[in-house]
Amino acid sequence: MSVFCDVELAARLERLEAGLIARAGEAARRRGAGPHGFTRPLAGGVAGFADVDSPLNKVAGLGFAGVPAAAELDAIEGAFAACGSPVQAEVATLADPAIGDLLTGRGYRLVSFENVLGCRPAPVPPAASDVEVRPVTADELGMWFDLVVDAFAVADTQGVASHEEFPREAVVNAMRDMAAAGLRHYLALRNGVPAGGASMHVVDGVAQLTGAATVPAHRRHGVQSALLATRLTAAAAEGCDIAVVTTQPGSKSHQNAQRNGFDLLYARAILVKPLPDS
Repeated sequence: MSVFCDVELAARLERLEAGLIARAGEAARRRGAGPHGFTRPLAGGVAGFADVDSPLNKVAGLGFAGVPAAAELDAIEGAFAACGSPVQAEVATLADPAIGDLLTGRGYRLVSFENVLGCRPAPVPPAASDVEVRPVTADELGMWFDLVVDAFAVADTQGVASHEEFPREAVVNAMRDMAAAGLRHYLALRNGVPAGGASMHVVDGVAQLTGAATVPAHRRHGVQSALLATRLTAAAAEGCDIAVVTTQPGSKSHQNAQRNGFDLLYARAILVKPLPDS
């Protein structure tokens, strides 16, 4: 069954994304990430700095609960600058168009896009007989972090490349913070060998599928499809009415998601305001 995304559904998904970013940022501060971390509400979304070089440093969820006042943005931009970080804002194409006009007028530059795809979860039989997917135990979580970070480090060349690169330690720390925010983790084994991993966050009837990566030697063998199938089956069993995944446009992950019944719901424009004098 195809999924049509209206403004109401986009607002629901963006609120959950903002909430996940906020909880992960709070986990970073509990971890002792540094003295300058913050999470602040911003016009229905959230602005947060989790840690130095963290992929969690961003503004998310804007455009569905009014337009932020200039003074609010001044304060947020000042807080990021105090942390030595540019401001990255992720703005959905179904958000209030006034957000894009406001941000570009303040010097934000469009640097990239990402796609948000969704489907109605249903049990999916595994397609690759040589791939087994199972939940990660607490003792295996460190191994899972290493496996997925190593896989992310060798980017797939299909589609639009990401505009971001992060130090290994920053990525591992962000994964720990996301785990503390409530993500569950899955390990894929191909012929008994760890081949990839993925995570999922379930809240308010939405399954957010996150963090999927396959070790280069095992790519093109059904590992990512098996990880998708396992998570969709789990989401259906828990009564989720929608599952969502975020991908780079035209990437192998985008292609695999569409092959597994996902529809493009909307895109996010990635806008960045550089540090002063940068």
